[in-house]
Amino acid sequence: MEALRVEFAGDAPRLTTAEAMVRRGLVTTVSAAAGTAVVVGWTGSFRDRLAGARALLGAFARPGCEPPLPIGDFAAVLVYRDRVLLMRDGQARIPLFLRRSGDRVSAVSTSARGLGDAAELEPRYFCRYLTGNMAQPHTELSPFAGVHRILGGEVVELSVTGRMRGRRLSRTAVTTGGPPAVTDGDSPGRQLRRALEHAVGRRLGRTVACHVSGGTDSTSVALLTARLLAAGQEGGAGELILLAGRFGRGELAGERPYLEEAVEAVRALAPGARPVIVDADDVADFDDFVHHAAASDEPHAHAFRAPFWSRLHAAAAGLGCDTVLTGCGADPVVDANPFHLHRLARSGRLREMTGQARARAASSEQGVRDVVRTHVVRPAFPLTAERVARLAHRGTVLGGLGHFTRPPWLRRGFARAHGYRAAGVAESRFLFGPTPERSLYDAANHLAAPDPLSWRCAPRNGFFLSHPFLDPEVVATMRRLPAEATFRPGCPKAVLRDAMADLLPPRIRDRTDKIPFTEPYVHGLRAHGDDLVDLCRRARHPLVAEMFDIGTLCRAVREAQLGLGDAASWDRVNGSLALVAWLEGLPAESPPAPGATVPVGVVS
Repeated sequence: MEALRVEFAGDAPRLTTAEAMVRRGLVTTVSAAAGTAVVVGWTGSFRDRLAGARALLGAFARPGCEPPLPIGDFAAVLVYRDRVLLMRDGQARIPLFLRRSGDRVSAVSTSARGLGDAAELEPRYFCRYLTGNMAQPHTELSPFAGVHRILGGEVVELSVTGRMRGRRLSRTAVTTGGPPAVTDGDSPGRQLRRALEHAVGRRLGRTVACHVSGGTDSTSVALLTARLLAAGQEGGAGELILLAGRFGRGELAGERPYLEEAVEAVRALAPGARPVIVDADDVADFDDFVHHAAASDEPHAHAFRAPFWSRLHAAAAGLGCDTVLTGCGADPVVDANPFHLHRLARSGRLREMTGQARARAASSEQGVRDVVRTHVVRPAFPLTAERVARLAHRGTVLGGLGHFTRPPWLRRGFARAHGYRAAGVAESRFLFGPTPERSLYDAANHLAAPDPLSWRCAPRNGFFLSHPFLDPEVVATMRRLPAEATFRPGCPKAVLRDAMADLLPPRIRDRTDKIPFTEPYVHGLRAHGDDLVDLCRRARHPLVAEMFDIGTLCRAVREAQLGLGDAASWDRVNGSLALVAWLEGLPAESPPAPGATVPVGVVS
């Protein structure tokens, strides 16, 4: 989906934007004496997108300056008289690509497919994609040869004729500056509450929808949104929609009382809030799978879950929502960091590490060995640990299959020729890094960003998803807190519970677990397993047969239907199926021209 496009032909860049995106407020253009800025998304504050775009244009106006990037969900193109700057926010919410040959860039777009040629694909990308569902957003490769991703937090400088001048990674102001002053008695809960309020406030629009499930995370975001709107803060009042999927039968029906209590608590703060409860009993994963998987700009490993989310988001779009907030990211960001055990082991504090591992084991009903293996040994030797697990679980396709080792249906020759081992090493280093307790926060961003379904439907729906728990200020706050402040045995997300103690209903504040969202997946595999196997066997794209042993992939689908494997191995199957559907959906000819566009005048 092409929100903006820059063509370098002649002495000046030609910049166009998608009319539908401009009309819905998803693309903002500002001009000044210094130049022109086009921002997809928002910087600074959603409600004051124009001011944010002007501030961005002014901040980078002086050649050679390297200011930190502002907080926001954005991709931007800044055109000055002597240079062009391309940039994305550090959380990589909005995609941005360039088509490059040598040191010359011929075009820039938010769509890789809009720049690429379906007849010239990049096999190395598919090896990287198949290592796991976090591989795409933090790697430069795209599915198309010659088309490269601008990374999250990256600033790329070009001449006005498209010659590459340099690229650098930047950080946001909140992470490059020192920590904010902490006053006496400023507890961890208060610090998190303040950061989370700021994060929610930055994302408020005129009509705000909040995902509400009855869990601690989504309820916290909805309560803070209601509080800010009711108080008339952050630019005035707005309308609040409480968006939820409701299950009337099966295991997930057990979440219904919590959902109802969450809605009641929010409406106590904002009586005008409108609950929009979507009955989801008839929705299963993999419904209309080929459509959802093939329509993405890139292969989308979570396309199987699109039917549920598209139903909720269609309801929000029908009510004119301009922002939709989620509770995504709270698990890794505000819970106690389990890789603190790895830090203790690295620093030789083995007795302290053992004591904390025992406490974690007791609170999670795991064995101490399991805790140490997961959070100390595996991050230190991720590929070796997975190979040992595969050897110990021989006999099935999915047994012991983790995130990095080659899935048995990926042909050995293809993997060897196109760098699968190097891709697995790179992905494991990103996920764990030399300091896994810090890498956890970086990896958390890429579970939600970019969200391909939200991005693809934005021209019609009028919004992008936004995630306050992944806000840089929230992440920086949690990074500063000592481990002893965040870990409380038997009380997950203890700091968040303290932060929201005055707002969360007791029943939600005190719950320690949720019913897993696996039932729609099980139903979807049972209902569509034959269709998925048939999709693989009928695939005609030459890369499918070159890449996959179809018989083994089909066996993996059948094993998943029977409940074999675990979440990691199912992710590998889901990603491979999405890739097959995506390749089958590629047009034989060039992609169709985008919809109506608006030319943008730039300073010459």
